[in-house]
Amino acid sequence: MNHTRWKLAREKKLAKGYAESPEAAAERAEIRLAMAVAKAVYDRREELGLSQTEVAERAGLTQAKISRIEGADAVPTLLLLRRLLRRLTGALDASLNIALDDDREEVVFVAHSPA
Repeated sequence: MNHTRWKLAREKKLAKGYAESPEAAAERAEIRLAMAVAKAVYDRREELGLSQTEVAERAGLTQAKISRIEGADAVPTLLLLRRLLRRLTGALDASLNIALDDDREEVVFVAHSPA
């Protein structure tokens, strides 16, 4: 079978009229946000040519914490996320833009200065 014809099980169920529970939808949104943050941190770190250890030192965090962020291993509470991202924006010399919609989460670091 051609891979362009594959559909996720979720898409198949939705096509048949299956409605996702609010809890499942909320969990899916949290996962998407964690993945968007992970990608933004990784992309900016790579753009600057920094290691996880270097970013951790700049942000006052551990390398393991940076690894967990980039791996989207955990979704922090809003208060912890705010504190964490404030440290990371300083360490990565950038501002952070977050756009949230029903079906997408976009997280982008905007450089203060050229990399």
